[in-house]
Amino acid sequence: MDGEGTLMASKAVENGITTISRAKGFKVSLYRRAMSAFAWLFVVFSFVFLATMFISIVGDVVVHAWPALTPKLFTDITNGIGGGLKNAIEGSVVMSVGALLLAAPIGISAGIYLSEHGQGGAGKMLRFLSDVLVGIPSIVLGYVGYITMVIYLGWQFSVAAGIITLTVMLLPYIARSTELAMANIPLAVREAGYGLGAGEGRVALQILLPGAAPAIMTGLFYAVALSMGETAPLLYTAGWSNYMWNGHFTKEPIGYLTYVIWTFINEPFAESHMLAFAAAFLITGGVLILILTGRWLLIRGQRRMGVYQG
Repeated sequence: MDGEGTLMASKAVENGITTISRAKGFKVSLYRRAMSAFAWLFVVFSFVFLATMFISIVGDVVVHAWPALTPKLFTDITNGIGGGLKNAIEGSVVMSVGALLLAAPIGISAGIYLSEHGQGGAGKMLRFLSDVLVGIPSIVLGYVGYITMVIYLGWQFSVAAGIITLTVMLLPYIARSTELAMANIPLAVREAGYGLGAGEGRVALQILLPGAAPAIMTGLFYAVALSMGETAPLLYTAGWSNYMWNGHFTKEPIGYLTYVIWTFINEPFAESHMLAFAAAFLITGGVLILILTGRWLLIRGQRRMGVYQG
């Protein structure tokens, strides 16, 4: 009887403790409910505000650019403050692709090094310099490019000066996105590669890099989108040209869309304003396409690896 009584008492005590703990656990104070409701309202308000600003900006650009969105915009070159944007579209593509081709190998290599061997002094210094480079205003990079390449090297306003300046600006973003993509791969994958006898180079290039490729590609698309929207560094390095690019990398300026936005909007003519908004529409559309493509590649890669949640 004593044993049964003790067991019943212990169960009663246990049930009592469980009941009390559950009651205390599920009791929500009025202050907590108020703060939760305030947080939800703030989140909804922030989302509505950002969505409204985005739709209003894009809508305003589309409305003002619509009269200029004709075949002439893509087939004619700029003539003074009128004409089309064929030369500017070509120039933006040339410099963005050129900067990506230069920055991608260097940035990805730096990101791999920081991910695998970035704990030492050299890695910390490289990471610090990368962070400093991110904080430098782009107009300062353009001025340095103007002093070094346009004047000192004698390249004048040229494609090469613009591409190299954009490359320097994109390097830290590509390096950091590559580092984060490599760091997100589980340690067990590295250990499995080493366990099979693979060296560091093979593990990094043939095992880790393919797994991190979707996230790295997303970073590259974001970098290209960033380069497409830059104006200040190109004003000092690429100059401006009303003509198509002749294939020369030095001593020959080139047109680009952001120059049209920055310059033509200040002209007192309706046609120049329409061209400025048309250039803004093309830049905005290009950036959105690049960002959506990067997100699609990332989600597609994560689904293939079975890690996507959504």
